[in-house]
Amino acid sequence: MKSSRRGDVDPFIVMDVMEDARRLEAAGRHIIHMEVGQPGTPAPEAARAALARSMAAGSLGYTVALGLPELRAGIADLYRRWYGVELDPARVVVTSGSSAAFLLAFTALFEAGDRVGLGEPGYPSYRQILRALSLQPVGIPTRAENRLQPVPEDLAGVEMAGLIVASPGNPTGTMLDHAALEGLIGHCAGRGISFVSDEIYHGLHYDGRAVSALEITDEAYVINSFSKYFSMTGWRVGWMVVPEAHVRKVERLAQNMFICPPHASQIVALAALDCVDELEANRATYAANRALMLEGLPRAGFARIAPPDGAFYVYADVSDLTTDSLGFAREILHEAGVAVTPGLDFDPVRGRQTLRFSYARGTADIVEGLARLQAFMASRREEPRGGIARG
Repeated sequence: MKSSRRGDVDPFIVMDVMEDARRLEAAGRHIIHMEVGQPGTPAPEAARAALARSMAAGSLGYTVALGLPELRAGIADLYRRWYGVELDPARVVVTSGSSAAFLLAFTALFEAGDRVGLGEPGYPSYRQILRALSLQPVGIPTRAENRLQPVPEDLAGVEMAGLIVASPGNPTGTMLDHAALEGLIGHCAGRGISFVSDEIYHGLHYDGRAVSALEITDEAYVINSFSKYFSMTGWRVGWMVVPEAHVRKVERLAQNMFICPPHASQIVALAALDCVDELEANRATYAANRALMLEGLPRAGFARIAPPDGAFYVYADVSDLTTDSLGFAREILHEAGVAVTPGLDFDPVRGRQTLRFSYARGTADIVEGLARLQAFMASRREEPRGGIARG
């Protein structure tokens, strides 16, 4: 049977790493997971209790395509609390995770064949979703002096219909301040370039908070999720905020593509908005883990890192250790029992010499993972020159 070329997307390598780690665990190995950006904590306790009450009260069925009105209002109130932004709940679209939000955004904003810019390193699924929708991803190499975030100078002369920016970024955890984000938005506005702001790591910051694009403009698509700060990856519920004139178009797309987000997940999400104490305790754990990583990774030999402002990742330049991050990550997994992500997921060229380490799990796992990495790297340095070839 003939298949579409649009389906010929690259694998999401971190998922392959997870599967390799699962096989090792099935064979009896104990693996420390530093590969995937998944909180080690469940959805907040009160949110899970709210779902139990709802299930006992009756069946859960379809909701309206844009999501439960009370959840949309709760998300709008979050922007008032976090950013001081007064947001009309009618502009909030609840989605089946941020992935569905990207599908809706890219379909609503772009024509087949349009070029869409994205900073590299960056979240790999941007590129693959764009390709599956017959759009052309345009990688924009970012620079270390800009903490691997795009700046307007990087965009000079780049022909594109849209730009995707993430702050805090994945894989780097670095953030754009107000002036830097305003500069990018202004550049795009002056050239008719649609601006998509990926804000799914907002709430996970360690010094100053992240800036939302909605503090600067209403003419942007802002995407967020309950997966990270709210610790709800498996519930698959996210949201986006769109300009008022785009709401009906996105609604029609959502009706036909998804019908609605999962009702049960929306109930949990609504209750999670009020679980501030538990969520802030989780953030305190990530902050402690971050401190351990920033001390422990250089001690192991991963010294070329940019301290993250947010999220729960450290992105390391390992060009002094390898030119094959995929093979190096496999070696670390099989020999040290620590799963990490090759940079190829995030940068098709320079990613051959980078690794991403996640510190989203519990602190005990981080301590054990760092100890294993330090022992592994020490033994690697001690191997005779005639030993296994590296790189």
